[in-house]
Amino acid sequence: MFKAMLMKEFLLVGRDKHALAALFIMPAVFILIMSLALKDVMNEDKSLMTYALVDHDQSTGSEALINKLSNLSVLTKHELNSNDFRSPEEEGVQFIIDIPEGFYQDKLPLNISVAADTSPSLLTIFKNQIALSWMGNKLDEINSSNQDRLAFLDEQNLGEQSLNTPTSFDEDTLMKVQYAKLAEDEKPTSTQQSVPSWIVFGLFFVIIPMSTIFISERKQNTLMRLSTMNLSLPVLFGGKILPYMLINQVQVWLMIGVGMYIVPLFGAAPLTIGGSVLGLILVSLSLSLSAIGLSILVATAVDSIEQATTIGGIINILLGAIGGVMVPKFVMPEAMQSFANVSPMSWGLEGFLDIFLRRGTVMDVLNESIALTLFGVVSLLIASVIFTYKQRKTS
Repeated sequence: MFKAMLMKEFLLVGRDKHALAALFIMPAVFILIMSLALKDVMNEDKSLMTYALVDHDQSTGSEALINKLSNLSVLTKHELNSNDFRSPEEEGVQFIIDIPEGFYQDKLPLNISVAADTSPSLLTIFKNQIALSWMGNKLDEINSSNQDRLAFLDEQNLGEQSLNTPTSFDEDTLMKVQYAKLAEDEKPTSTQQSVPSWIVFGLFFVIIPMSTIFISERKQNTLMRLSTMNLSLPVLFGGKILPYMLINQVQVWLMIGVGMYIVPLFGAAPLTIGGSVLGLILVSLSLSLSAIGLSILVATAVDSIEQATTIGGIINILLGAIGGVMVPKFVMPEAMQSFANVSPMSWGLEGFLDIFLRRGTVMDVLNESIALTLFGVVSLLIASVIFTYKQRKTS
C-alpha cells in the first residue's frame, strides 16, 4: 500500500510540468541570473565604479592625480564631451570629479558630484581611492625632493627632514562631496532607495489574484455568458483593468505611507518625495497598466489556477532579478546592466528613483511611462488574440 502511495505521488508530480519548472528550472535560471549580476562584486580586478573628470587646474599636481586614478582597476573613467558637464546620471557615470583652478597651488578642494542612487559604501570606497592617490602623489613628491637633496644633505639631516614632513590628512580639505540634484549637505537615505524597489515588485504580484479570478470565471462559464450578451472585448478587459488599477494605486500610496510614517518609528530615515507628485502618479499608473496587462496575458494563456500561480510567481521573480529590484544595477557588469533594460520592472524602478532620489519632473519620467504603457498595451493585445482564439475553439 505504501509503495502504491509513493508511485501515485511521483506520477502526480511528474505530470505537473509547471510544478517541475518551479522546482527545477526556475531556481537554475535564478542562480544563473544572480551569479552573472554579482560576478564582479568580489572580483578585485573588475571595475566597480565609473567616473568622469574635468581638470580646470592643469597643474603638475592635478595631472599626477589623474594618472594615479586612471591606473586603478576598480575605477573606469568616461570621457566628457565638454567641460560644461551635466549631472552624473545624465553623463552615464556615478561620480564626476571637478578639479578647480588653484587645486595644487592654493590647496582648493576637489568638487565631487555623486549620482543620487549611489550607495554610501561605494561613495566611501571612491573617496578612499582618491585619498590614497593623493597621498601617493605626496609621497612621490617627498621621495623626489629627498633624492634631489642627497648631494648636499647628510644621512642624519635627511632623516630629520623626512620626519618633519607634514603627514596629517583632512578629507574635507581635499574634497567636497555633493549629491546631484539634492540640497547642499543633503544625502539620500536607504529608505528612498529601497521603497521604490518593493513598490515595483509588489505591483506585479497583482498577477496572482487577477489570473485566479479570471480563470475561475472562465471555468464557471461566466465569460462565455458575458460574450453571448454582445459584450465587447475592450469592455470586458476594461472592467478588469480599472478595479485593479485602483487597487494598485492604493498599494503604492500605502507603501509610501509606510515609508514616510511607520519606518521612522523603528529608527530609520523617513521616505521623502523629492520630485514631482504628478510625475509619481504618472509612473505608478503606467506601471500598474504594465502589470495588469501582463497579468491578463498570463491568465488567458494558461489553463488552470495552479499554472497561473506558478508561472506568475516565476515571471515576477525573474523580472525582479533581471530588472535591478533584487540586485542594484550599479553592481552588475555592463552587459547585465544593458540586459536589465528588457525588464519592465527596471523601467518602473528608474521612474520611481527619478522622483524619490533625483527630484525628477514629469518630463524626466515620460520615457519610462511611455515604455510601461506600451508594454501594457501590447500585452493586452496579445491577450485579446489568445482569448478570442480560445473562445472560438470552445464554442
